[in-house]
Amino acid sequence: MGLRDLETTIPDFSKLKKVVPLAQLRSRWEARQRGALSRWLYIVVPWVILLVCAGARLAQPPAIEELQNRFFDHYQRLRPRPYEEAPVRIVDLDDETLKRLGQWPWPRTLVARLVERLTQSGASAVAFDIVFAEPDRTTASRMLPLWPQTQGLRAVRSALLALPDHDRLLGQELSRSPVVLGAVLTAESNASVPVVKAAFGFSGEDPAPYVIPFDGAVKNLPVLEETAAGSGAFNSITDSDGIIRRVPLVFRVGETLVPSLAAEALRVAQGASTIGIKTAGSSGEASFGARTGIARIKIGKLSVPTDENGRLLLYYTRPASGRTIPVWEVMDKGFDRSRLDGCIAVVGTSAAGLKDQRATPLSPMAPGVEVHAQALEQMLLGRFLERPDWADGAEVVYLVVLGSLLILLLYKFGAGWGLLIAGSAAVGAGVLSWLAFTRLGWLLDAVYPAAVILVIHAFVTVMSYLRSEGERRRVRGAFSRYMSPVLAEQLAAHPERLKLGGESKVMTFHFCDIAGFSTISEFYDPQGLIQFLNGFLTPMTEIILENHGTVDKYIGDCIMAYWNAPLDDPDHAQHALFAALGMHAALRGLNEERKAAAEAAGAKFVPVRIRTGLNTGSCIVGNMGSEHRFDYSVIGDDVNLASRLEGANKFFGTDIMASETTIQHASGAVEARELGRVRVVGKAVPIRVYQPLARKGALPEDWKKALPRYEEGVALYNGRQFERSLAAFREVLAVFPEDGPSFFYAKTIAEHIKEPPPADWDGVFNLSSK
Repeated sequence: MGLRDLETTIPDFSKLKKVVPLAQLRSRWEARQRGALSRWLYIVVPWVILLVCAGARLAQPPAIEELQNRFFDHYQRLRPRPYEEAPVRIVDLDDETLKRLGQWPWPRTLVARLVERLTQSGASAVAFDIVFAEPDRTTASRMLPLWPQTQGLRAVRSALLALPDHDRLLGQELSRSPVVLGAVLTAESNASVPVVKAAFGFSGEDPAPYVIPFDGAVKNLPVLEETAAGSGAFNSITDSDGIIRRVPLVFRVGETLVPSLAAEALRVAQGASTIGIKTAGSSGEASFGARTGIARIKIGKLSVPTDENGRLLLYYTRPASGRTIPVWEVMDKGFDRSRLDGCIAVVGTSAAGLKDQRATPLSPMAPGVEVHAQALEQMLLGRFLERPDWADGAEVVYLVVLGSLLILLLYKFGAGWGLLIAGSAAVGAGVLSWLAFTRLGWLLDAVYPAAVILVIHAFVTVMSYLRSEGERRRVRGAFSRYMSPVLAEQLAAHPERLKLGGESKVMTFHFCDIAGFSTISEFYDPQGLIQFLNGFLTPMTEIILENHGTVDKYIGDCIMAYWNAPLDDPDHAQHALFAALGMHAALRGLNEERKAAAEAAGAKFVPVRIRTGLNTGSCIVGNMGSEHRFDYSVIGDDVNLASRLEGANKFFGTDIMASETTIQHASGAVEARELGRVRVVGKAVPIRVYQPLARKGALPEDWKKALPRYEEGVALYNGRQFERSLAAFREVLAVFPEDGPSFFYAKTIAEHIKEPPPADWDGVFNLSSK
């Protein structure tokens, strides 16, 4: 709509022009249009950002995949797999071996001796991370044409030709040993396929379309391949950044499935004949009905989780000396054969000159043979990393739901809480991802959702800042003088949640003061007493505020606080109990500091004890006072009851006392024991009171054992079985000699035994003072 259109839509527009200049009307109209555009951007653009990012995540471009990989690499560096003893050994052609036994390649007779030594040492399988693709040049029949044809050579020619072929000698040794030969698969078609000794079984759909394909192979000599117990490919497939994070357990050359070197070695070591492949969506593999590729590969008795292409996610350890044995040691006559007994021996090289170095998340230059050995260790130990087939979908759903929630909350609560929400969402995603990694071995991406959430928050925050900052300053200035700083900040972010005036509300109230304060004050001059009180009140207040409470006032050494106003707190009773337990725990540390300071100064140390009373009930809460001065506070009988319970601690010898309503509202968040029913001063109806002991699940072991006996004593007391009740409390006192409630009951029961109570005795304790 243009300005001219206003003449047809606004009644008496001509009169309006006489009162307000046309330029001013134009300015106001343009400002309104800018405001409408700003509101449109504020509402629509965050949703566009979210949907575009969700679509990009589903498309999984290389940049996002590389970001994920680097994130998961960081997890492995923070928490690598701890090395555990497993029946896997690297038989290493290291530099020292080459120095002692000669340069590579060796005569096949020497390789045969190595196989013989490994077999005699009890190796369950011998896997070669080496391919013997060419005949041994050191065989006499192949060396003769290279030598000068002298008379002396002709004299021994027949004898030399009669010498056995070295490859056949190695083949004979392989026939007597559990050897797995390695092959290299190639992208070039050469009509060469390794001889596959393993049979494959399928569960679900045909896995061939998901297996990584090759067109040819560089394989071992037929005389070796035919006699070996197994044959597997040792190709290492890196990600785009050159790092090996996954090792395929099965490959495909044309239509033929070929096991990996590690998978075949594991099969031969178990004496199995079949490798089973289970696809997602088959029986027992949940994938929400989808066909998402390979889920597991079963080798003998071992079931191995894989990704959709049959690749095992590698969970690397740091280098471990117990994993590797140099070849020269194996060939030594004094070699301890028990070091290889029952182990899978993987023969490979760490020699720098042979250039079999690979990059892993933990090392830029790790021996290639170590990749196969670590894969075998994982399969044997059952220590796996998994990227569940539902992870991509779950992460997108998490992103959309959390992003939508964030946008809605940002609209409602503004930038301040928005930052907390976005940060909490990012941290929460990271914590969940870390817990999934450390406890379940799952790889769940926390970086991308967190990044998107933070981008959305940044946009919405910038758009809303100018609109809301003035209102936040006004509210903060008006209420921070008499409210909790935390709540003042919340109200500054959400002023619409403030209800002025009085209202009836269920809340939890807290009173605590220092036991024997008069005695303690005698040790201080006025200035020292103020310093002592400040040193006590400051940490206690911080604990209350950390647990979402509001400090109403300080009454000398007493702290009055409450929960569930002015902002709603559904868990107000739980937070109040947590605050009370935290204050008493902090007091122990404060007493230790005071004791150390007193000993250093040569002064007498008097420990500080505090008593706390908690009650939950209805009250009137709001601004109270005069027109000139007012406070946001609470009044009501249930407020006074909390103060009475604080004083009632002295009767039972307890530090914290909570009413039954507070314990019930906390819904089992704390461990508490019943103290009994009491009738406080000024109240005709008795109430049941409890002593909170610890947060749920944090009760010390000795109390776990004693508490049932204590509770039995209370029940027996209420049933007038005083002798048995006294025995129960004495048992508790034998473990906890200073337990106030048990001592109180024992003393009271002794009086009842001496002078039995009347027939209408109801077990209620009447408290005679505040």
